[in-house]
Amino acid sequence: MLDIKLYKLSDFSEKNFWHVDDKAYGMHGQVISPEPLSKAINYVFETVGKKIPVIYMSPSGDLLTQEKVENHYSDLWDEFMIICGHYEWIDQRIIDLYVDYEVSIGEYVLTSWELASQVLIDALSRHIPWVLGNPLSLEEDSFSKKFDRQKEHSVYTRPEIFEGKSVPKILLSGNHAEIEKWKQNNLK
Repeated sequence: MLDIKLYKLSDFSEKNFWHVDDKAYGMHGQVISPEPLSKAINYVFETVGKKIPVIYMSPSGDLLTQEKVENHYSDLWDEFMIICGHYEWIDQRIIDLYVDYEVSIGEYVLTSWELASQVLIDALSRHIPWVLGNPLSLEEDSFSKKFDRQKEHSVYTRPEIFEGKSVPKILLSGNHAEIEKWKQNNLK
């Protein structure tokens, strides 16, 4: 089962107007303050009754790959928490005290990392047994173990001929061994 709970960080702020960030030391810009974030994290731990893994979405984290998705999914327990920074950073002390995984979806900066967390959630959720109609679909995904972490081959559907372009004959043959060879030889 996939159950996502969202928490509004400003609910944990004691500052005027419920601010959750402050000026950064030694650089320009704002950084999410440690106090409200620590309160929010501990609130979640208390609510679920245990410490759960904490993932921080950040441009400086480990780059997310299909192989890491498979490993992160098997390493995560039933529940985990994702912290989404604003611009680039949260206070480093939160990372030092709470974060188990620091994950990036690319070498660029987003205004807010909620989008990155959605990418991670979607990639992880595909490994929940009921999410995909056919569990074998995972085996032939781009970057899967079966394809040696390469992009998968081209795919085709009906009609057999579209605007003068035909489906490769081997895919219509019914010869599964030859189709598998074609797939391996036509990885992108």
